[in-house]
Amino acid sequence: MRPSKSDPGRGAASAAWEVLLPAASAPARTRGRALQAALREAVRSGRLAPGTRLPSSRDLAADLGVSRGLVTEAYEQLTAEGYLRSGRGAGTWVGAAVRAARPRAHDLAPRAPGARADFVPGTPDLSLFPRSAWAAAHRAVLAESPHQDLGYPDPRGLPGLRTALAELLTRRRGVVADPERIMIVSGVTQATTLLGFALHARGMRAVGVENPGSPQHDALYASAGVTAVPLPLDGEGIALEPLRESGVRAVVTTPAHQFPTGIAYSARRRAELLDWARSVDGIVLEDDYDGDFRYDRAPVGALQGLDPDHVAYTGSVSKSLAPGLRLGWLLVPASWAEDVVERKRTMDLGHPALDQALFARFLERGDYDRQLRRCQRAYRERRDTLVAALEEHFPGSEVSGIAAGLHVIATLPERYGPEERFLARVAEAGVAVRPLSACAHTRTEDTAKKVRLVLGYAHVPPARIAEGVRLMAEAATG
Repeated sequence: MRPSKSDPGRGAASAAWEVLLPAASAPARTRGRALQAALREAVRSGRLAPGTRLPSSRDLAADLGVSRGLVTEAYEQLTAEGYLRSGRGAGTWVGAAVRAARPRAHDLAPRAPGARADFVPGTPDLSLFPRSAWAAAHRAVLAESPHQDLGYPDPRGLPGLRTALAELLTRRRGVVADPERIMIVSGVTQATTLLGFALHARGMRAVGVENPGSPQHDALYASAGVTAVPLPLDGEGIALEPLRESGVRAVVTTPAHQFPTGIAYSARRRAELLDWARSVDGIVLEDDYDGDFRYDRAPVGALQGLDPDHVAYTGSVSKSLAPGLRLGWLLVPASWAEDVVERKRTMDLGHPALDQALFARFLERGDYDRQLRRCQRAYRERRDTLVAALEEHFPGSEVSGIAAGLHVIATLPERYGPEERFLARVAEAGVAVRPLSACAHTRTEDTAKKVRLVLGYAHVPPARIAEGVRLMAEAATG
């Protein structure tokens, strides 16, 4: 169908006439109704937008190979219904008042919709995001970056960012950070997946994970063809005997602040874990998910600094800036670097270059250190508010894991159990919480009776923390 020079409106809408072709091929006795229905649906769906000028009845009839009377009748019927408008000598147009029923995208972001108080851990206070400093860095990067920096990046990341990160991780976390072995990734999730593929490529079909631990590990490693094997903890960290008996040669740990229990691995357990890794020619995967947040104890250095040949180290800005940035890092032993870099290349050809340049500038100018100090002050206050509120409204509770991180473990007195009843009452009151049992691979009768909660506080203002704990207590005793 060719747009006519005498009908400028046909060029924009000609593609829409294709939807009328099946109607034009309908049996003669139903062709008129079919044409009307197809034209009506084209207007409803938005393929013919309000204000679009339609071809003359003669031209459209010729294009479709139907009689002009059939088209005229369709125009008149849809004009009467309000889908079209026409005027003598002015042509026929789609009515301006018609609103197309366009499909709407659903939001699958993990949130607690409608919650009066939300203590689900894992999210920082997004209102603390340094918008002004970030915007200034963004403008500077756009103005200063050479054109070639917008090409495909090194799959490991921009050299400037890897160098700045190596300095940061050495200074703040005691990491042995060679910029050549640092990779910029889309958060710890992508780092975990990359390591899973690297394990699989080396014939390792199982990886040990802390129990309790991150509930995401099972699915992430399964996507790479690797099975997550739950391993119990003791008071010093992951228990060594079950680890040895499991037969795995790789294990995932959160040694600085175990998730979710909050314990820091003892010096003895760290040494034993590294001895195990050397004895099986294995690897320890260290997730330093909140290593920058310490309140009542000296910072615990990264395990990787003790043996960079047997520890892969990963972290991100998800807790310090915002998880929506999808920006993290992975530091692998030299013998693993080539495999992991090649997998990163085939996965996405590298992290977005502008985002990397922006973060590099943020690091180099000291903005990131200032952001960490700002968050540390805010989160310490919220931690203190939560602990005080639990003491007031749930007397006799045990609160642990408070010296670091962005959540606490609250073990409530037995009178608040069983857990299932407690959770149902709290949810009905509009308070979102996560039980410790949700982080465990196996549920025992003991965990079902006791109420143990993983309470995140970083994203909740102090006043809302106090109010939320009060609402939780009223629901539990009501």
